[in-house]
Formats: sequence, C-alpha cells, structure tokens
Amino acid sequence: MHYRQLGHSGLLVSEIILGTVPFGGRAEFEKCGSVDVPQAKRMFDIAFDAGVNMIDTADLYSHGLAEEVVGKALGDKRHDILLATKGRSPMDNNPNNSGSSRYHLIRACEASLKRLGTDHIDLYQLHNWDGLTPIEETLEALRLLVGSGKIRYFGTSNFTAWQMMKTLGKAELHGMLKPITQQIYYTPESREAEYELLPLALDQSIGTLVWGPMGEGLLTGSTRRGHTPSANTRQGSSWPEPYVHDQERALDIIETLAAVGDEHGVSVARTCLAWLKDRPGITSLIVGARTEEHLRDNLAATELKLTEEQRSRIEAVTRRQPLYPYWHRFTAGIDRFDPAEQPFLAEHQKTMDARTDK
Repeated sequence: MHYRQLGHSGLLVSEIILGTVPFGGRAEFEKCGSVDVPQAKRMFDIAFDAGVNMIDTADLYSHGLAEEVVGKALGDKRHDILLATKGRSPMDNNPNNSGSSRYHLIRACEASLKRLGTDHIDLYQLHNWDGLTPIEETLEALRLLVGSGKIRYFGTSNFTAWQMMKTLGKAELHGMLKPITQQIYYTPESREAEYELLPLALDQSIGTLVWGPMGEGLLTGSTRRGHTPSANTRQGSSWPEPYVHDQERALDIIETLAAVGDEHGVSVARTCLAWLKDRPGITSLIVGARTEEHLRDNLAATELKLTEEQRSRIEAVTRRQPLYPYWHRFTAGIDRFDPAEQPFLAEHQKTMDARTDK
C-alpha cells in the first residue's frame, strides 16, 4: 500500500480507502448491501492488514445506520485510523435539518459523533453544495467545529469547480480555514472531472477522493455485452446511479478493461482500479465492497502494474471529445498551457491530431 499527502494538509492517506455505503442496508440502501457489525469487523481487519488507514462514511448512508455499524465495528481500532464522514443531507422533513447552515452542520456533526461513538472526526465533508446558505456561514460553522475539537479537517463532496473555488476564495479573503479535499465521482466511463475538478485539485493542492470508482458496480464485470447483471448486484437492483450517457460506449470500455484484465489473469474491477488510482490529481479511491472476496480483490489493485501500452489502450477507449474552450485552444494554436491542465490537454491533443490526419 502506498500513502499520499492529503491535499495541503500534513496527513498521509492510503491510496485505497474503505467506503461504507453497503453498511447497514436500511431503506433504499438495501440495494447496495447490508453489511452488519460482525461482517464490518472482518472487513476492517482485512483492510487494515492491507495498509488501509481511512474509513469513509456519511450520515446519509442507511440514514445513520452505516455510522452506527462503523462505530461499533471499529471499537478500540478507532484511534489507529483516520475516520471521515459527511453532513449536509436532509435527514427528515424538517426544512432546517438540511443544508450547510451553522444550525444544521453543528447538529449533524454532533449526531454523527454520537452514532460513531467517537469524540472527533478526522475529515468532515460537506456532502453537497448548499445554494441558499452563504458560504461564509458554512466556513464559520466548520471553524467552530475545528476549534471545539469535534473535527480535525474538512472537505467537500460533489461540488462543481466554481463552487469549490468560491469556497477557497472566500476562505482566503476572510482568513478562514480552507477545505483540504474534494470527494468526486470519476471512472474510466465518466471522465468529466478532468475538465475542471482535477486541474483545480492540482492547482490548489486539494486532495481528491474518488467515490464509486467502479461506476457503482457498472465496471466490476457483472455487466458485459450480451450479459445482464443479476438481481443481487447494484446494477441489477434498479439502483439509480450512475448516469450513463452512452451505453454502447460503456460496454466498449468494459470489454477493454476485461481484455486487459485477462492479460494479467485478474478481474475487470481490479483492472479498473489499477488504471484509475494513478491518474493525475487522484489521491485515493474509495471502495465499498459487500463481500470479503470483493474487498480482497479491490485491495489487490494496489499491486497490479499495467504496462504503458495497456494504460494507453484504456485511455484511448475512455477518452471524451474535448469540450469548449479546450478544443478552441487547439484549433486556434494557443500556447502556454497551464501545468494543471497539461496532462489532460495532452490526451485531447491526440484526438485533435487524429482528426487532422484524416
């Protein structure tokens, strides 16, 4: 297991993080799994033995039950690892029990602490943007939580790049603490984050934690051309994510991952994670397995070394067409590319060059 600096903090985090969406299984989250406390303990042992040093959860997962399972399963291992959770989501019908207001965030954090059975959270994340609460109020609430010792660091989740830059800008303007991480969706099938979010991470020294790196089960191998996933998988249970723009393209990507995996004698899932973890700007991948077998397979991705030809083959089949203003920079012959964009623009340049050759 390798460890990477978490944004502009002094923390080091494992390149694989254990996620807990399958923990609990309350209400609609039953489609993701129903890992109970004894099974969670076994998964923690497997993950920690492999070098994982962060657990990621959220108050939304199974509507608080996932946090309860995490707290009970961690026991005396709590202070050996980094514990991350999230707040901001609506937890009931009370309109004030939602969002990133000072009122809700402090209450949400205190409720998470109680469910987790701990006195502090190492990384507290805003689960989504709040379009009503001024970001200054949110930052002040997070400062109060840090000052009281209830959280150590904070980050964001599912923000757009302009929302993250607004947060960073307001924090700098007012001398407030800044978020150190962003948690985003990013897979070989869904590379939209490369346009803004990952260049932002590189430019602003923000750690990037990837949720759903296997496409919420889409890129595990359970879905193949001519094969429908079984009902006991997330993709076979009418789970609403991910949003796939082009199903045929997605199947082409899965078949390429499968072909590369066959060359190593490993699963589609392991191949997917091995390619994704070393992409520019990525700190860690969050994996949420529902069985010990799947967890061990996911963790083994840290040992899988793809060849440059294999990486390029996966990159080519997953590459998106350049959006404006990126394609315009190439057609207009613009120079002086920003170093934070360069890794992604270089790949788009290959698409533009191939089109010119035709």
